[in-house]
Amino acid sequence: MKILKQSLKISLVMLILCGIIFPLTMTGISQALFNKKANGSMIEVNGKKVGSELIGQNFTDKKFFKGRVSSINYNTYTEEDKIPDSKGNKAYNGVASGSENLGPSNEALKERVQKDIDEFLIEHPTVKKEDIPTDLLTSSGSGLDPHVSVEAARVQVDAVSDATGISKDELNKMIDDNTEDRSFKVFGEKRVNVLKINLQIASKLGLLK
Repeated sequence: MKILKQSLKISLVMLILCGIIFPLTMTGISQALFNKKANGSMIEVNGKKVGSELIGQNFTDKKFFKGRVSSINYNTYTEEDKIPDSKGNKAYNGVASGSENLGPSNEALKERVQKDIDEFLIEHPTVKKEDIPTDLLTSSGSGLDPHVSVEAARVQVDAVSDATGISKDELNKMIDDNTEDRSFKVFGEKRVNVLKINLQIASKLGLLK
């Protein structure tokens, strides 16, 4: 009984420390010192949350820059994506992340890439096939990447300028304004946050309310 009592006391102490005190302390510190990051790095426009700096979105309007290919469509669901349950009621299948993990020899991947190339060349007649940046044709490992390379943004300038009437010089300035440096100035490459630059375009066009 003595050993049992000691075990119960230790379990209770560890439960309080690890299950209550530690989580509450970490939550308090993160909310106090890193409030924006702790709450998902959300971007607000006129008091309304429009997205996160950390998760990409699927932009289809020609007035906006396009992000990377996403095998999960950035977790954007439509009525067609609902899956019926055992009772026949349709519901969303929950959120997910990840890539298709298709190898270079996979025919489905080849067909998808070729389709994307053909569509890109139609939408960007001033761009040559060999000048399309790789990141516009490949998905990220998470399928949620909010960034494109600086080159991937620059190559879309002509088409976005034609669709919006915004000058190429101004769009290139927007790219510069929304370019993030390498992590710790060492890892990765410079990158452009697609949501941020598109919000700047929307503001310029008077689309934000």
